[in-house]
Amino acid sequence: MPRLAKELSALDVKRIRSPGLHFVGGVPGLALQVVGDARSWVLRVAVAGKRREIGLGGFSSVNGLAEARRKAHVERERIRNGIDPVQERRSARAALKASRLSGVTFKQAALDFIDSNKAGWSSPKHAAQWEATLKAYAFDFIGSVSVADLTTAHVLEVLKADEFWTKKPETASRVRQRIEKVISAADAAAGRERLNPARWEVIGKSLPSKSRVAKVKHHPALPWQQLPGFMAALCNQDGVGALALRFVILTAARSGEVRGMSWSEVSIDQRIWLVPADRMKARREHRVPLSDQAIAVLMQAKDIYAEAPGRDDLVFPGAKGPLSDMSLTAVLRRMGAEVTAHGFRSSFRDWAGESTHHPREVIEQALAHRVGDATESAYARGDLIAKRTALMIDWGLWCNEGGE
Repeated sequence: MPRLAKELSALDVKRIRSPGLHFVGGVPGLALQVVGDARSWVLRVAVAGKRREIGLGGFSSVNGLAEARRKAHVERERIRNGIDPVQERRSARAALKASRLSGVTFKQAALDFIDSNKAGWSSPKHAAQWEATLKAYAFDFIGSVSVADLTTAHVLEVLKADEFWTKKPETASRVRQRIEKVISAADAAAGRERLNPARWEVIGKSLPSKSRVAKVKHHPALPWQQLPGFMAALCNQDGVGALALRFVILTAARSGEVRGMSWSEVSIDQRIWLVPADRMKARREHRVPLSDQAIAVLMQAKDIYAEAPGRDDLVFPGAKGPLSDMSLTAVLRRMGAEVTAHGFRSSFRDWAGESTHHPREVIEQALAHRVGDATESAYARGDLIAKRTALMIDWGLWCNEGGE
């Protein structure tokens, strides 16, 4: 209960200039608040056990002390009738905000979402993909619809158009997820609480699961038994693409990680290649132990391309910056190999699992895969570098000499 202050006169109040909260009496809790040169009327009161400070207006906008006391009486009477003035004002502001945002179209909400989040995304390409997919598959159907009015039927119209869900399930799934995120952000901004109409739990009742319509595409891979013969032939191929492909195979790395590799990431003395997080699929830094065969490839690349124009510290420089993925594919096509560079990771996985005694978790770590569930991953602090070194030594020997 606010204290009963001495009742001040209008002249007493007019003279108050010192910073702080000055109770003026006449009405319990009524005070003049001074902050710098600004003065305003405040009513301090308890509402349902919670202390509230209710603004009654600026000193100059309220017509004197008598008017301030009258307004304070009105607010106290409202509180006695069960009204929380502070919560009432918050609700009114939220309703006004919601009314302003209720007319925002899905297209505008999507573009706002992209603009707000692109700085935190991995690359400008990701933001471009967001806009491109929504423009290609969603805007024509729901772009002009108010987000507040969007229903599951609207989202299903997008996903079922031209058999989108069944013909392009991967792309359709990404579009659904993006629609869901845009709606969630827009609803949160408007203070709307509802079950998102694009959530899979809602929309999946009307669509077959992605696994039933999606055809899994595996990267064509060379049987691991054929690796020694293939590597012997690959060593006779000229060009930076052939060298890069040899290094891809010997490290079981993704081609993009190798094509963007710089000498600053390599320690020949420690026989380690440190791939930075921004080039890893999992966005985690990855140490790759280097076998004798991998080191030999690096030394050959250094001898040949150390003075290459526009090299920019790249280990395997292209004509204008990093090699393109097609450079490695072109080598494979010249050799008549109907496989992909990525497929050699499968060759490595099959070899390690079928012909060695290296533990599964070591093999998966070598491929930079996350091992186990979230709990298991949280306890797996190390990267098993010593055991992975032994694994990659064996792999290098197999690739170049068939294990001899």
